Amino acid sequence: MADGERLASVTWLFGQPERDSVTEQAASPSQPTTADAPRGRHEPPTRAERASRAGEFQRINNVSMHALARRGMSVAEMRDYLIGREFDQHEADEECDRLLGVGLLDDFALAETLIRTLRQRKGLGRSGVTAELRRRRLENDAIEAALEDLDDDELARAIDLAERRAPQLRSLDTETATRRLSGFLMRKGYSSGVVRAAVDRALSRSGESSGPVFR
Repeated sequence: MADGERLASVTWLFGQPERDSVTEQAASPSQPTTADAPRGRHEPPTRAERASRAGEFQRINNVSMHALARRGMSVAEMRDYLIGREFDQHEADEECDRLLGVGLLDDFALAETLIRTLRQRKGLGRSGVTAELRRRRLENDAIEAALEDLDDDELARAIDLAERRAPQLRSLDTETATRRLSGFLMRKGYSSGVVRAAVDRALSRSGESSGPVFR
């Protein structure tokens, strides 16, 4: 065999594995290509991602707006409501922050509204109002601020309630009427001192023509 032919055979023999290795690397799926590389951290979301986020916002927004259309809600009530509708904690917090930002959630305003309703429609005393505000899970700061502005007319309200209730006890003796009227006012959240004064005032009118006559 000629020297040139032997040289060519040796070159082919030792060069072949290198070419095969290059070919295998090019064909290997484990090597990422430019097209498969992940997007950079600061790249804008794709159209599909934007559509998905818009859909998620629309769904939670529909749920929260439907809830607020029925009644006012505290921040804690709304958060629990959304989680109960199978939104996660992060989604619920974000929606509550948004509603706070546009004024649709406001524990301070809700506390003032509830106080007017509880006192004017239900005739609740201070402790009754406080208990209801806490049951609605309003923020402590909102409760304290609302109670500070509460007008100090507990006795006048209790007397008014007692005098309107007293005629229903007309057929009872004074002791029974006192007990029932006192229990009625205490369930409304009035203090014992206010209850005692209001009951005495209401029953003292028993001798008047317009008041109840107790046995």
